[in-house]
Amino acid sequence: MSTLRELKSRIGSVASTQKTTSAMKMISSAKMRKATGQMQRLTPYSDMVRNVISHLLVTDQEFASPLIVDREVANVALVVFGSDDGLCGAFNINIFKQLLVAIADVRKKYGDGVNITILPVGKKLTKASLKIAEGNLKVEKAEKLNTRSASEDLYEFTDMVQQRFLDKEFDRVDVLYMHFKSTSKQIFTREQLLPVLPEALQGQVDQSAANSPCLFEPDAETIFNSVLPLHIRSMMQAVFTESAASEQASRVMAMQTASDNAAELLESLNLEYNKLRQQNITTELLDILGGQVQR
Repeated sequence: MSTLRELKSRIGSVASTQKTTSAMKMISSAKMRKATGQMQRLTPYSDMVRNVISHLLVTDQEFASPLIVDREVANVALVVFGSDDGLCGAFNINIFKQLLVAIADVRKKYGDGVNITILPVGKKLTKASLKIAEGNLKVEKAEKLNTRSASEDLYEFTDMVQQRFLDKEFDRVDVLYMHFKSTSKQIFTREQLLPVLPEALQGQVDQSAANSPCLFEPDAETIFNSVLPLHIRSMMQAVFTESAASEQASRVMAMQTASDNAAELLESLNLEYNKLRQQNITTELLDILGGQVQR
């Protein structure tokens, strides 16, 4: 049987936990709004880059780039985005499960002999990924990149991955992340980053302008090869921001659940405390009345 002092201590502890989780929820909500705001600001730039490339694609100009060339796949890189911190529910667990599915899918498609390199972003996924590294499955830590990195660090990482593709260290590069839909819904997404798919370059093009003769200065191929890396950077920036927004959304929901559970437990403890207090008062009154009768 719990004493009143023990119950009072537990009530104080649960109340403190509820305040903490509520505060963490507010902080995560603010971070989520900041990330979604960044997503909205990125959209015009990404659209502009795709429109420039699309305009080139609909003309009769000739151009080529090693970044869009398919080749026989012997080495695959999987760039997977998670979180550095915990308390975000099953966010990292779900991503890791889907990473295992992606690995199995790559081996099924290209054979068990394919070399797979996992490039995890976030301490939680890095720790989990290192446990499955063996044979032709390698894990490389992104030393200079984490979930709080600035755009410059992300661009440096993106350029490194792109250069390794050009050097034929990687024949295909996929990105794995949680796509942000709403606070309560995030969807795991796997996209091919390199070689760049034609459908990823499509944008809105005015057909009347597309059918008109164009003069390119410098030539179309130079423009295409200058803009294509910008598209890859903008795609990686969008993925990075979506993952950050999804992480904070997961943390908001986790803190909301924790706060609700704490409130439910607090109500139960208060009820138990009041019952025990009333029982003690009744016992004391009976003792007093019993003493008066004996006199």
